[in-house]
Amino acid sequence: MVTDKMDSAFMEPNSAPAQPELLVSAVLHLMSHYTASNQETKSCVKLASVIERHLKALADLPNLAPVLRATCQQLSEQWATVVERTMPQPEKFNLFARIVSGARSI
Repeated sequence: MVTDKMDSAFMEPNSAPAQPELLVSAVLHLMSHYTASNQETKSCVKLASVIERHLKALADLPNLAPVLRATCQQLSEQWATVVERTMPQPEKFNLFARIVSGARSI
């Protein structure tokens, strides 16, 4: 998957964080891919999660311009909301379903 290849591209060979320009480039690519795939199929929560993590990493870089850090922080929070909304909700069992499933296991 694209995100697996992109994750490995963010680290230098010595596991040091990549340059901010590479992170910006990657997150823009991921966002474009998310938008394109979202129009064709149901949105991908994993891709949204990767986008959110990259924006958070950019927001945490101390040498990034303040306006860019603030923008990345705000976008990171917005993508976190997208991830939360897209996550499958836990299945709620009503009383009847619990009784029926409990009767089967006996």
